[in-house]
Amino acid sequence: MTGTAFAWRTGRLARARRLTATARSLTFEVPGWPGNDPGQHVDIRLTAPDGYQAVRSYSLASSGPGERIELAVELLPDGEVSPFLVDDLEIGDEAELRGPLGRWFVWRPDPDRPVQLIAGGSGVVPLVAMIRAHEDARSTAPMQLLYSLRTPDDALYRDELTGPSASTVTTWHYTRAAPDDWPGRPGRITADDLRLKTLPPGREPLIYVCGPTGFVEAVARALTGLGHGPDGIRTERFGGI
Repeated sequence: MTGTAFAWRTGRLARARRLTATARSLTFEVPGWPGNDPGQHVDIRLTAPDGYQAVRSYSLASSGPGERIELAVELLPDGEVSPFLVDDLEIGDEAELRGPLGRWFVWRPDPDRPVQLIAGGSGVVPLVAMIRAHEDARSTAPMQLLYSLRTPDDALYRDELTGPSASTVTTWHYTRAAPDDWPGRPGRITADDLRLKTLPPGREPLIYVCGPTGFVEAVARALTGLGHGPDGIRTERFGGI
């Protein structure tokens, strides 16, 4: 995969579905796609009629072999690319894609080591790929997710994460508004939240943290403060604070 990761390929939008009011799942048919590991991402390049080009990176919600890839895009009001992908790209439309990219923030089946996933907002996308791969591999290693988001309406892949067939336990954390039956008050994740809602250091989990830069840095710092070794924490971040 390494030698072909930097080649641009033309993908055709084969399927699209709303995940939230401002986020969309996009499935592309990409001839020649070499497959990817769960946790990797792609670059998308759009070209305007006047020749202007914009490139952005998006995490993959899919993994494995085959020429279909799924990614999820959350709309940024001032963005150059995300508004078009979320609101305007239609079935059959084409876009240029480059990847798979990223070799560190990936999960591969390990029969013994438990996995703790921690997501902030749309940072859940590559972790969904890991959850799906964990299920497909029928892995016996424990895997669980702590998902932090502003409100219940902002949850990506909620049905998949909470449905009767979900193989991974998801714990929800809300920062702005929460359901009436949610125990606790909305607010940013604290070290105490992580201590109570994630696997303890004694189990030596492999931890994946993905989300906005400020969220990832705060969570990683709190995890090391709780006793987790830095070599067991893998992070992927995006955007500003």
